[in-house]
Amino acid sequence: MAEIPRPMSKSPNDVARHALAVAQDSLPAYSDKHSPKLYTQHQLFAINVLRQFFRTDLRGIVAILKDSSDLRRVLGLKRVPHYSTLSYAEQRFFKGGVCAPASSCGAASQSEGDASASQ
Repeated sequence: MAEIPRPMSKSPNDVARHALAVAQDSLPAYSDKHSPKLYTQHQLFAINVLRQFFRTDLRGIVAILKDSSDLRRVLGLKRVPHYSTLSYAEQRFFKGGVCAPASSCGAASQSEGDASASQ
């Protein structure tokens, strides 16, 4: 099977823009209606992508964001999140605790429950 070529960028700003766009297309803005709304899921996802891009730990990406006003501007950050905020968000992303349209999360689990109950 032929591999699909993907455009690679060495620019952190381009990576951040692309990650933000992907997150906006696939994630709800907030993980819960009662969340503090300091950072969107889109911003947190893009920061985690940048962390992998820079191959650093959570405290390292926080330091990079503090030093880079360009990255903060691209991500739309008014302030830099604490490393623990990034850790909790990363756990949610990898655990699958976020589902795309927020309104369909409950509907999907209810329909699965109805299907299993009827069997």
